[in-house]
Parts: sequence; C-alpha cells; structure tokens
Amino acid sequence: MDSGTIKVVAALICDDAGRVLLVRKRGTAAFMQPGGKRDPGEDDIAALSREIAEELGCGVVRASVRPLGEFDAIAANEPGFRVQACLYGIDVTGDITPGREIDEMIWIDPSAPPDIPLAPLTRDHVLPLASSGPRNPAQFG
Repeated sequence: MDSGTIKVVAALICDDAGRVLLVRKRGTAAFMQPGGKRDPGEDDIAALSREIAEELGCGVVRASVRPLGEFDAIAANEPGFRVQACLYGIDVTGDITPGREIDEMIWIDPSAPPDIPLAPLTRDHVLPLASSGPRNPAQFG
C-alpha cells in the first residue's frame, strides 16, 4: 500500500546525438531525470529552473521548455510512496556541472539503456518517450 504521492517537476535533457541526461542523487542508487519538488509558491518553470541550477549548475532556456506530460510511478528513493512528475523537455544554457547533491551524471541512449539502476519513472515512462520522439527535446509536445 502506498503512503502518499510526491509531486515533482522533472527535465528531459537530450544532447545533439539524442542521448538523455540522467543523474544519481547523493546517497541513492537509481539514476533519474534532474528535477525535484516545488517550493511553496513556485510554478513548474520556476521550480524546474531552480532545480536545474542546483543540480547541474546551468540555466534553463525558457523558450525551449515544452510540457511532455504528467506521469506516475513508484518513488525510487522513498519506500511506500509514489511520484507524480510533470515532465518537461528543455534545453540548457551554460556548462553542465553536477552540484553537491549529485553523485553521478551520465548520458545514455534511451533506446538501449545500460545495465544500471533506473528510477521507475525513468525506466517506465521517460526513456520510452525519449526513444520514440525527436532528438531535440524542444521539439516534443
């Protein structure tokens, strides 16, 4: 039985080769999309921009932000919870440099993910979407 739902915003970031950026947050095992919970009073874009700056040290190109859908999955890091994610395709500006809350960052081919632990949201929703869509996330939606 699920104890509750955690609402988050998440980013689908692709490079020119169509690879998807995944992060592994400090103290966790599963790779997932960058993103996180909204702070009080934040809309999705403000939360996404803040999370990307904190986690990746770069900015969000606001004109590139495209809603890709709302997805539900078992939470990767909170036993007994589900995660409800508003997923956005985005482009970033500046160098991507993992922040202090990120232990590891990788680029993967969404149609042939490596044998690594993936968050259920990433495995069941994001990678299938990314492997079936255009390479530039700004073209999704």
